[in-house]
Amino acid sequence: MDLCFVSVAVILRIFSNSLGNVYQKKLTNKGCNPYVINCVTYLLLSISCLPLMFQTGLFKSDLHFWLYALIIGLLGSLGNGFLVKALEFGDLSVLGPINSYKAVVGLILGMILLKEMPNLYGLAGIVFIILGSFFVLDSQKERFSLKILKRKDLQYRFFALIFCAAEAIYLKKIILISDITSAFVIWCMFGLLFSSIILFFKKIDYKFELSVMKTRDASFFVNIFVCAGVMQFTTNYVFSHMNVAYALALFQLSSIVSIIFGYKIFKEENIMKKLIGAVIMISGAMLIILCK
Repeated sequence: MDLCFVSVAVILRIFSNSLGNVYQKKLTNKGCNPYVINCVTYLLLSISCLPLMFQTGLFKSDLHFWLYALIIGLLGSLGNGFLVKALEFGDLSVLGPINSYKAVVGLILGMILLKEMPNLYGLAGIVFIILGSFFVLDSQKERFSLKILKRKDLQYRFFALIFCAAEAIYLKKIILISDITSAFVIWCMFGLLFSSIILFFKKIDYKFELSVMKTRDASFFVNIFVCAGVMQFTTNYVFSHMNVAYALALFQLSSIVSIIFGYKIFKEENIMKKLIGAVIMISGAMLIILCK
């Protein structure tokens, strides 16, 4: 039964993440500031979490819990901020598959922080992910080269996956010492705190942002809020039932969904080459699972 629930959670996580990226890109295409989108999402999530605060043992938590909460809030707000920024400039069908590098980052962080050394399966997985990225990036006009790595959208995406991979480790720590609901509430509340701090130091045209929220496009904010809530709660559930490295690798199945959405919704090109690259990268992620 647990396997059935975990499988459903993984599927919900994959589709909610990809669908949320679609709505984020739609808003940035309309000129909305990525950091405003990020902060509003955390605000809506935090408001929805208020009733849950009194049903958890948050107020009895120890110092380690709150230290991890601060780290999660900072890493999560930075990761999500960079992700939306990347979607503002880049193709969804490229940025989705690039997220497969998160499995590589998770493996490296595991080596450094947890002293977990990869075996041949893990090393082969890294090679597959890098090879697959060649196909995805080679579908661009610049072709694959060091020059393409200077693109802002790719730089933002790599920053996002590094911060999110690190966040995943500390999120698992909180889940281990509390529960998935407490971890969800903390993720929302501290994400709001740090995204608000980041927003404070940005030059924002609030008049324009409010004008967007007064139109029918405001529904996109609600859609992002729902997708983010489902995505994070299912992430916590999966983390509570399996190794973080396993989960991060499985979540990369969203690469194929992102490519299809990019093609169908935003009319992005060179889809077949991107799909081939995504399949290769996912194969690498699966090998990393075997390495654990």
